Formats: sequence, C-alpha cells, structure tokens
Amino acid sequence: MSALEIRRDGAVATVTLSRPERRNALDPALLQELTAAFTGLTDEDDVRAVVLRGAGPAFCAGADLDWMAASRELSWEENVADAQRMAAAFEAIDACPKAVVVRVHGPAVGGGAGLVACADVAVAAEGTTFAFSEVRLGLLPATISPYVLRAIGPSATRALFTTGRRFDADEARRLGLVHDVASEDRLDDTVAEVVAALLEAGPAALLACKQLVRDATSAWTLDDLPERIARARTGAEGREGVAAFLERRSPSWSVDC
Repeated sequence: MSALEIRRDGAVATVTLSRPERRNALDPALLQELTAAFTGLTDEDDVRAVVLRGAGPAFCAGADLDWMAASRELSWEENVADAQRMAAAFEAIDACPKAVVVRVHGPAVGGGAGLVACADVAVAAEGTTFAFSEVRLGLLPATISPYVLRAIGPSATRALFTTGRRFDADEARRLGLVHDVASEDRLDDTVAEVVAALLEAGPAALLACKQLVRDATSAWTLDDLPERIARARTGAEGREGVAAFLERRSPSWSVDC
C-alpha cells in the first residue's frame, strides 16, 4: 500500500504524506516514494507547482520508530546506503524544477522539519511545532543540513542543531524556515494564495531563480553526508541514544540541571 498520495488539479499537483497512523513518519519506503514522486513530476510539463502536505494531525514526526530500531542492526555499508536513500529524497524535493510549497501543521520534527526547509515557500498552521532533535538521540541531522542552512543560516542552524529544542511557528517564521503562518481555518486559503502568486512567475525564470540560490550556496553541500550519519548511527553514543528513546528512558549522558 502506498504511503504517498498524488493528486493533480490543473497546473498544481498535491503530494500527501499518507501514514497518519504513524504521524507520517519517514521510513525507507516513504522516502523512496517521495524521490520517485518529485522526480516524476519533473517531467510533467502541465504541472507548474507542487504542494507537499501531511494527512492526519501531524505533518511529519521524523524518523519511523521501527526504522530507527532496525537501523541498529545494519552494517556500516547498509547504514550508508540507507542514508543515501534518505538524502536522495530531500535532494529530489529541493531540486524539483516546479514551485514547491509545503503546507505544514502539527509536529514537524527532524526529517519532517527538513522537508519544510526544502520548499520554496512554507506555510505553517498556528500551533505547529518544529525541532531538529537528532542530537538528543546521539545522532546528527546530516542529510537535511544543506537545506536547513540555506533556509535559516549558519548561526540559527547551529543553535537549533546543538540544542535539539522545540520551537513554534512564529519563531520558525522569524528564522526564515517558514514564510507564512495562518490559523487552521485559513491554512488552505493561504496556501492557495501562495500557489496563485507562484503561477504568475515565468516557469523558466522560476527555475533559474531556484538554481541561482542552489549555486550560490553550493559550498554548504558536502559529499560525505550519508557517511556522517552512518558514523553516528553505528557509534556507541548513537546506539545508546536510539535505545533510550525506544525504551522511553533518559540516555546515559543525560544530566539533571
């Protein structure tokens, strides 16, 4: 059964993360579907804009718990391949030649917040919460780092990556991760207004603008990001952090203040 729904309405395609029972958590199957969907939409000339959204009460709660548990048993090579599949999904969204709008609500954690950073424009509902919480698991947000850096800059990225703290939609807007914040009853209307504005842009000019930003910030993209997350996953701290999270206990390094 597909974890992704794609609907086309004229020049607009809507891609919906459709695992509401898992809060749309990312796993290898969903990541591969995202890569295929955005790669496929690249070749659809009639599509000018793509809206990415989540079904149910959450946009995306980050990595799937079963996937996290299984990753502890993977070899180094398997961990690298796993991370490469993850990196490919974010790159497919960021590199999509169409205008990409993210409609975000509820939790957007870890990779879920990374999806937001890959959009051209992000619209969040009031009450949305964000976090780059990997560090609290002894891990690091390697594969999403280029997109987050591009969205909010090195200083804010460093602060949020190293603390792993949660922040709300208003702070996300101040930082630049989110561009509009709307009430729940105005969320779809606000997304529609953003899409309408993007459809007024020349398709070639829009693509050129996207590519200009990617080229200008290419120094923030490293070649070894899958290896970095694999190193964290296979290390003692990463194994302890994931185990503690799955067992609902504090990790061994936790210190009460």
